[in-house]
Amino acid sequence: MNNDTICALATGSGSGAISVVRVSGEATFDVLARVFSKDLHDARPNTIHYGRIVDADGLTVDDVLVAVFRAPHSYTGENSAEISCHGSTYIVRRILTLLTANGCRLAAPGEYTQRAFLNGKMDLSQAEAVADLIASTNRATHQLALSQMRGGFSSELSQLREQLLRLTSLLELELDFSDHEDLEFADRSELLSLVQHIDERIASLARSFEAGQALKAGIPVAIIGKTNVGKSTLLNRLLKDNRAIVSDVHGTTRDTIEEAMDINGVQFRFIDTAGIRSTADVVERIGIERTYQALTKAHVVLWLIDDNPTDEEFADLCSRLTHQKLIIVCNKTDLPEVRSRLSSSDAHRWQALPVAYKIVDISARDNRNIDVLEQTIYDMADLPEFKETDVVVTSARHYDALVRARLSLSRVRDGLSSQLSGDLVAEDLRIVLSDLAEITGQGIITPQETL
Repeated sequence: MNNDTICALATGSGSGAISVVRVSGEATFDVLARVFSKDLHDARPNTIHYGRIVDADGLTVDDVLVAVFRAPHSYTGENSAEISCHGSTYIVRRILTLLTANGCRLAAPGEYTQRAFLNGKMDLSQAEAVADLIASTNRATHQLALSQMRGGFSSELSQLREQLLRLTSLLELELDFSDHEDLEFADRSELLSLVQHIDERIASLARSFEAGQALKAGIPVAIIGKTNVGKSTLLNRLLKDNRAIVSDVHGTTRDTIEEAMDINGVQFRFIDTAGIRSTADVVERIGIERTYQALTKAHVVLWLIDDNPTDEEFADLCSRLTHQKLIIVCNKTDLPEVRSRLSSSDAHRWQALPVAYKIVDISARDNRNIDVLEQTIYDMADLPEFKETDVVVTSARHYDALVRARLSLSRVRDGLSSQLSGDLVAEDLRIVLSDLAEITGQGIITPQETL
């Protein structure tokens, strides 16, 4: 670990009236003694001091507040200070220049969190959650990142780890008494039951990855339908912004347009697509092909109609629906002729759809029932209700480690069932421990150290 004393702007550049410059490292208070008007060597921890940042000529750069943190009770686990100054980019630049001229170096991206990890203030999964928390844009992603940063996932893994270490210890203890063939420290049936319990918990964590990824990346919603049915108008209504071009000319939208919005604290990614129709235009045909691709990847599909679909259109859609939730959006219901056509549709036909569906009547032009459609989209997404204490996996790296741990655990289960030698079973258990340890970045404690 590099023990340099580091400094960096901890707030967004020019983001407000106040900026915060963070200093961390063993020489924090030595550096501050050269640029701050007060000596903080004997300052009590967790206190704030008013003073001036001065340059080499004794000229004042800014009046500031300096918060003092002492090791190990700081974010990084080191001596640290946070300088609250005015938000001028010039002032911030001057302060950073003075700090680097007096013993600091500029921190590398993520170095504060890296030091917090290396100093044992957080494990690797918590360190990764810091970036997720900063990047969170809605209630769901904020809640998931906050839970992981507070150690919810780490605590769960710690419990599994303790159970696995106990299993390994009992099996390896038997090896020390291998001369006594009739001596058994662990009942194989009880061990098998415990392995099954651990496997079910790891499987549950792995299953949460799909929902976690969807919440983190945003639920994909594809808006499909014929040309001029009102897809772009609907997208603009949902976003409350003129994002997509609206025109009476058929085939205006020739590529997918993707924008995100928040519904009930969850991010949804809406994808406006090219209108589906027969065309000789090469560019438009490429756009229609991308419409079908978006439909395949969507979690929820909005099928806009302003007329009863033909048998061919209905069959084409049915052939492309597999896992998606479908909302049949009857648009232009402000027009009497459209209401008349759609009211005469055959309800039995919708029942032939291969996926779950709902029907919503709207008028995108008049903004009618858009709020009803939004709630229906949220309901059809069928998101699990997560409590603050629930553990949800959002990282592909964590998911991969869990999958590998389950594979190794299956060998443990098979070994116990077939009365395999304890040393071989214990080796597979240690592989499981190693896989789980990758998630938190912790080393493996040998079973002998736990006895």
